[in-house]
Amino acid sequence: MKRIGGLKIAIINFIEENKSIYMFTVVLLFMGVVFGAIIVNSLSFNQKNDLYAYLTLFFGQVDQGEFASSTEMFAQTFSHYIKYLGLMWLLGLTVIGLPINYILLFIKGIVVGFTVGFLVNQMGFDGFLLAFVSVLPQNILLIPIYVTVATVATVFSIRIWRQISRRGYEPIFQYFVQYAIFFVFICILIAIVSFYEAYASPPIIRTVLSWIS
Repeated sequence: MKRIGGLKIAIINFIEENKSIYMFTVVLLFMGVVFGAIIVNSLSFNQKNDLYAYLTLFFGQVDQGEFASSTEMFAQTFSHYIKYLGLMWLLGLTVIGLPINYILLFIKGIVVGFTVGFLVNQMGFDGFLLAFVSVLPQNILLIPIYVTVATVATVFSIRIWRQISRRGYEPIFQYFVQYAIFFVFICILIAIVSFYEAYASPPIIRTVLSWIS
C-alpha cells in the first residue's frame, strides 16, 4: 500500500511539475482532431463516395463475421500501437526527434477526427452511433496514453539537453531506467486496449450494425 501511495504521489508531482507540457500536448492532439474533422469537408464528392464504399464493405464483412480471428486482430492491433508509441518513446531518447514526436501526436488526432467526422458526415446519427462504439471506447484510454508518452518523452529529451549543455547535473541513467519502466507499463495498457478491440469491439459493432440496418 505504501508503494502504491508513493507512486500516486510521484505521478501527481510529475503532472504538477510538467503541467505546461501536458497542456501543450493535449491542445496539439485536439487541434489534430479538429483538423481531421475539417479535412472531411474538404474531400471531393468522388473521394467521399470511394471511402464510403470501402467503409460499407468493411462494415459488411464485420456484420457477417468475414474478418480476421480475434487472435490475429489482437496481434495486429498490439503490433500497430507498440510500433507507433515505441517510435515516440525512442524519439524521446534524442533531442532532435522531439518535433517528430509532436507531428506523430498531431497525426493521431487527425486520424481520430477524420474517422469520427467521416462517419457522421456520411451516415448521420447512425454514423455517430458507430463512431461511439467503434472509436470512442478504446480512445478513452488511448488518448491519455498518447498524451502521456509525448509528455514523458519531452521531459526526458529536456533532461538530456541539460546534460549535454551542462546546465546542471542530471542523473540520466536513473531517469533512463524510469523511462524504460514507464514504457513497459504503457505496453501493458496497450495490451488491454488491443484485447478490447480484438475481442469486445467486433460483437458490439455487429450489434449496432444489425440495429441500424
